[in-house]
Amino acid sequence: MIQRIVLVKFAETTTQEQLVEVLNRFKALENVLTGIVEIQAGLNVAERNKEYQVMLMARFEDQAALDAYAANEDHQAVAAYIREVGRVDSIGVDIEL
Repeated sequence: MIQRIVLVKFAETTTQEQLVEVLNRFKALENVLTGIVEIQAGLNVAERNKEYQVMLMARFEDQAALDAYAANEDHQAVAAYIREVGRVDSIGVDIEL
C-alpha cells in the first residue's frame, strides 16, 4: 500500500470558501477513481506552522494505482482548481505502508 500526503500553501487572497472547495473536490475523487483505499483532507488547525493551510492524503492499493491517479483527468482537474485559487507551494511525500 502507498500513502501520498500533500501539504498545500495558498496565497493570502485565497478565501476560506475556496479552501473548503479544494477539500470537497479532492474528497470526491474517492468515488471516481479505482485503487484508492482511503482519502482524507483537512484544513490546518495548528496554532504554529500555519504556512501550509491544507493537507491532502490518499492511500492506494499499490504503485500502479498511484500512477493511474496522477495521470487521471479528474485528479488533474482538482490540481488545476488548486492552482487557479492561489496555490503558492506544495510538498508531497509518498510512503510504503
